[in-house]
Amino acid sequence: MPPCEKMEPVIVGVGIDVVDIDRFEATLERTPALRTRLFTEAERDRPVASLAARFAAKEALAKALGAPAGLHWQDAEVVTDAFGRPWLEVRGTVAEQTELLGVTRMHVSLSHDAGIASAVVVLERG
Repeated sequence: MPPCEKMEPVIVGVGIDVVDIDRFEATLERTPALRTRLFTEAERDRPVASLAARFAAKEALAKALGAPAGLHWQDAEVVTDAFGRPWLEVRGTVAEQTELLGVTRMHVSLSHDAGIASAVVVLERG
């Protein structure tokens, strides 16, 4: 393709995950250190439904990346903009994998209702 033509975005990965909120809460209560291992300091003080959705987003991101070994949970953080829209901030092991795949844009959607938290992640390049 000639360099003057603009490349259209290409989806390089899609991931989805669901989490039972009550079960997730019980796991956090049973293993308090898990909260520190899974979440960044900025994420930890959120309500359990929000934590469950963020955990689902991290799982969905790992799936979209092809579930490579060696990803660190805290190398992906779900943050929100001034309007409450979530997005993914990545660093370390996760940033390395996104660079390897040529990811230029990441989309994330979170939801929680009826005791279930869910997340979808779409990765693009181009």
